[in-house]
Amino acid sequence: MLTFEYISDDASLLSLVEQYQQSTLLVLDTEFVRTRTYYAKLGLIQAYDGKTLALIDPVAITDLSPFWQLLTNPNIVKLVHSCSEDLEVFAHYGECQPSPLFDSQIAASLAGLGHGLGYAKLVDACLQVEVDKGESRTDWMKRPLTEAQLQYAANDVYYLYKLYPQLQQKLAENQREAWLFEEGQRMTEGRMTLPDGDSIYLKVKNAFQLNGQQLAYLKVLAKWRLNKAVSRNLALGFVVKDHALIALAKKQPTTLAELSRLTDLTEQEKRIHGKDLLAVMATADLTNLPEEVDIVALKSGYKSAFKDLKTRLTELCEREQVALEFVGSKRHIHEYLLWLYHNKQTATPLLLCGWRGQLVGDLLADIQFS
Repeated sequence: MLTFEYISDDASLLSLVEQYQQSTLLVLDTEFVRTRTYYAKLGLIQAYDGKTLALIDPVAITDLSPFWQLLTNPNIVKLVHSCSEDLEVFAHYGECQPSPLFDSQIAASLAGLGHGLGYAKLVDACLQVEVDKGESRTDWMKRPLTEAQLQYAANDVYYLYKLYPQLQQKLAENQREAWLFEEGQRMTEGRMTLPDGDSIYLKVKNAFQLNGQQLAYLKVLAKWRLNKAVSRNLALGFVVKDHALIALAKKQPTTLAELSRLTDLTEQEKRIHGKDLLAVMATADLTNLPEEVDIVALKSGYKSAFKDLKTRLTELCEREQVALEFVGSKRHIHEYLLWLYHNKQTATPLLLCGWRGQLVGDLLADIQFS
């Protein structure tokens, strides 16, 4: 059984933060609930500096600002594991991002221990400890939390602290510490702003099926849905689903009677949002139509260029003993080919940036695709 402090009032949090401010390493984790909401509901924050393991109750505490300020202290390394969702929590509730950031999942990948390792597998591989994950689907908003929940939460930061020396040593041996912190910085970029409402339509599934006029309708519909989701704290799909937006853009109803005949919308969506949907569609700019979505992956030569690029990166990664999925995932390769297709006029692809660019060098310089 791990010993921890349960922090549930402002004074105790302030005292804890004063102690943590003297640390050089702070392990962090969060527990949250996310089912129908746009933003996760924050149920618990775990922190450990090697001396005091604290379980911080954000439901009970009225002012978390001292803790959020702690996350931006440049003298404290923030140690997390697979932290993408944690970063969303920090951005929404704390309006901050932890820096400098050390993600142990990324560290494991750069250290050659395996790509995309879950916390339990990494702990088992490095410490030969089997972590109980039985409470992973629990309701973290319910009070009081059970002893089993609290022990589970405490384990998540306790063993991560124990992992750190091994990961740090392996990174130092491979001279990849700078790579790790560069990735940490990259992961936090853009977290403080909402998605761009004017381009969010491009992320709607099957948007590529639409012509310019239909995309004009989809553009205003997708922006409306995003704003509605944020204001009501609902997941996008619980406002109106993707396939319903596509149907609206294709059929372009102008009356409630026409809209009611669309089978792609649920009766609830029609009842709650029918009038709003018609009003929004009426604002579509049909004089300046969006460009049709160009499916570059279907172009002649794409598959062969993709295969060639992947082969070269595979050989490089085997030599350098770093996971291909981390250096050049399918998404990274596609981004590179998209850049070539647009005559290198778009943003520089990640494969050519930072430590990846140094590693790859001129390896891909003669690959052609247009």
